Parts: sequence; C-alpha cells; structure tokens
Amino acid sequence: MSANERATRALREILQNAGNETCADCGAPDPDWGSCTLGVFVCLACSGIHRNIPDTSKVKSLSLSHWEDHEVQFMADHGNELMKSKYEAAVPFYYYKPTHKDCQTLREQWIRAKYERKEFCEPGNHLLYEEGMRDGMLMKRGRDNGQFLSRRFVLSEREGTLKYFTKYDAKEPKAVIKVDTINATFQPEKIGNPNGLQITYLKDYSTRNIFVYHDTGKEIVDWFNTIRAVQLHYLMVAFPGVTDAELVHKLTRNFLKEGFMEKTGPRHTEGFKKRWFTLDQRRLMYFKDPLDAFAKGEVFLGNKDHGYSASPGLPAGTHCNGAWQHGVTIETPDRGFLFTCESESDQQEWLKHFNDVMNAVMSPQEYTMEALFKHRH
Repeated sequence: MSANERATRALREILQNAGNETCADCGAPDPDWGSCTLGVFVCLACSGIHRNIPDTSKVKSLSLSHWEDHEVQFMADHGNELMKSKYEAAVPFYYYKPTHKDCQTLREQWIRAKYERKEFCEPGNHLLYEEGMRDGMLMKRGRDNGQFLSRRFVLSEREGTLKYFTKYDAKEPKAVIKVDTINATFQPEKIGNPNGLQITYLKDYSTRNIFVYHDTGKEIVDWFNTIRAVQLHYLMVAFPGVTDAELVHKLTRNFLKEGFMEKTGPRHTEGFKKRWFTLDQRRLMYFKDPLDAFAKGEVFLGNKDHGYSASPGLPAGTHCNGAWQHGVTIETPDRGFLFTCESESDQQEWLKHFNDVMNAVMSPQEYTMEALFKHRH
C-alpha cells in the first residue's frame, strides 16, 4: 500500500470520530476536505472559503491531496468537536450560525469571524454587534424605479428602531421601523447581488419589504447580526425571566418557501395569474414581482383544527385557464384559495410546508395575528 493510500485510509478512519461526520462550519454531511493547520474537516464549499484565508487555514482533499504523516496525526489529535470547543467557545446567542443551505456571504463571514478574527474564542470579548448602535450607508432599491441608491441607515437599541434617510444629512428619516417587527434574510439570487439582504417589517399590520446590499460581505453580515443583537436585547426587556435560548427563535428567520404559483380571484371564475409567493411562518404573501415593496395580498394559515386545510388539486368544475396544471386548494374559515404550480414536485413541496404550518400549535401571538387578520380582511 502506498503512503498516499495509507494516509487516505487513516483519514477515513478519523472521519468516523464523533463530530467529524459533518462539516465543521456549515454542518453539511460527509465532508471530504480537511484543514491541516486548523484540524477540522469541511465540505467542498467551505474549503473554498478556507482557501481564501491562506494565512489561517491550509486545506487539502482527503482523497486527492498528498498528506504528510504529521498532518494526518494532527487531524487525529484535533477534529471538529475539539476545535469547536476552542473557536466557538463563546458564540453569542444572537449570532446567526449559517448552515449549508445559507448563502456564500453568510458562511464566509462566519468562517472568517471564527478562525481569522477569533471573535468567539474568549468569553467577554468585545464584539461590535453589541454596541447597541450602528450607523452607515447601504445601497437600497428604490420602490418605484428599481434603482439601487446609497442610503443612510441608523439602528438604535435605545430607541428600538431602524431608520433610513434619503440623504446623509437629512433631518427627518424616510422610515422608522420598530426592531420588534423586523425580519432580515439574505436573498442574493432575488436581489441580484451576493450581499443582498431583504428587510421585512410590519407597518399598520401590513408587510413591507426593502432590499439592500453593501459591497463588502463583512459590512452586511455585521448589520445582520447587530440587528439580531438589538432584537434579543429588546426581547429580554419585554420578556423578563425568559432565557436567551427561548428568545432566539423570535429573531430573524428564513422564509419557509418562496416561488411562483398562479392564483385566481375570490370568485374562482377569473383567470389564473402568475404571482410570487412568500411563506413566512403563518403568513402566505403574494406579490406581482419578487422585488415588490408591498404584498398584493396575504393568507393567514391557522391550525387545522380551526377550519384550515391544504390539499392537492382544484375543486371539480374549476376552469383552469392558466399555463400550470398542478393545483393546490387552501381552505380557511372565511374562503377558499386556488393555486396552480408549474411542476408536481413544486406542488408537493408547497403542500408539505402548508400542512406543517397548519399542524403546528399556535402561539398566543399567532392568535392575536389571526384576529387582526380577520379584522382587516
């Protein structure tokens, strides 16, 4: 057996150790790369990010690269669990740890924060996300013309607000957003920029979207995690005695699913029109265009025991005059909604998410939202 084959076999055995079966940075299964300077096993996507920080990490393929005996021994002596206990010793609750499903920018800044800047090695480290204030310029998409223009954003923990101004020295903000209504989610494909961030908030119980980016990944991820830090602080004041761990799920969240479906109107006799749908927990919103500021409409998805259901197909006799044939029917206590999907797999995926939501127990806040929703509609 050659030295290379011996090294590969030894590395495969080390991979069996607890913690090494998933990527140390994003949790993807079956990592096939290793950092021979950090002692962690990573996936192909994260190995590319490690390659961008050569002073900190040197990565090699477990099967294609040449490994020295001392490097194999180093991997055996370290491994993902031990290195996480060092580099993730003090990750704050609010800091978003990306998974393999998250965008490149989020994953890159997580890896750089961990290994290059060593932000989380020591408890009590001063982290800029915790300063309670952030003031800077972001590129924001214009609501009417679709152009991205530089706008000043100011986040204040003390005021509990995120404001933006059309000019740097403007006296009055264009919008004042309460931090407890904010959701922020990275949307590089939708926005057309690798650092694209969608900020969603409630205004008069309606959902409003703004789309921003910054040229540097670190800056936009710093904004994102500072928003989360401010939100957690706000919630700790609003819910005294509740642990950080219980509050974290109330911070920013990724949408359950987004994509195009066709829908018909309330009488079910109108033509099916193509719309962009976003499922955000119990709110199913639809837009004419993915980058619209306001939803054309919303459907609240309550619990299945209260008259909500989702099923495949359309009611008998429905005249399906759209391009797509894979129907979905949602029934609410007030009315039915008819949609069609482009493919059967898309239909099945939407139905799974709708039924997961309808099967989940509703929180007191969701009952309040349902009551407001019925009042508005």
